[in-house]
Amino acid sequence: MQAIERPLQAWPAPAVQALQRLAARQQGPSRHRQPVAVIGPGDANEAECAAAHAVAHALAGAGMVVICGGRGGVMAAASRGASEAGGIAVGILPEDDDSQANGWLSVAVPTGMGEMRNAIIARAGVCLVAIGSNMGTLSEMAMGLKWGKPVFELYGGVQLPGVVPASDVNDLLTKVLGCLLG
Repeated sequence: MQAIERPLQAWPAPAVQALQRLAARQQGPSRHRQPVAVIGPGDANEAECAAAHAVAHALAGAGMVVICGGRGGVMAAASRGASEAGGIAVGILPEDDDSQANGWLSVAVPTGMGEMRNAIIARAGVCLVAIGSNMGTLSEMAMGLKWGKPVFELYGGVQLPGVVPASDVNDLLTKVLGCLLG
């Protein structure tokens, strides 16, 4: 995985301003105490990993905790982005130990629940950011929607009713920031 760090100034000006507002909010009593769930396939392609890294880096740099499935692909890219921004990456693992955890997690939570751990990820996130798609990602998206969580998607394969699609990584971050600042 060769995700390239995207410096703050590389984002469009409205996104930079929104990230600065989010960072200020995260310093005060109205901060989001729930993490943003970044979800996607463990066998993600380069574009999916680059998007996960960039979005997680931006959000963690603004003080948001990132939660994911804690393994490879999109999960590792998001964890790496959050970690490299000085943020916190929490991984909810399907195994009963942390031997399969990616190396960028701040906290690894072995559940021993297998894919049922997807429910914890979907429930924990203030919103869900899906990048790429597979059956596990779709299950997390569906649960998030059922529980009334905002769900955003980039590079998805199946359109679930209620999911907010994004055209590119800039559009994705803009929409997620709108949710977090709304």
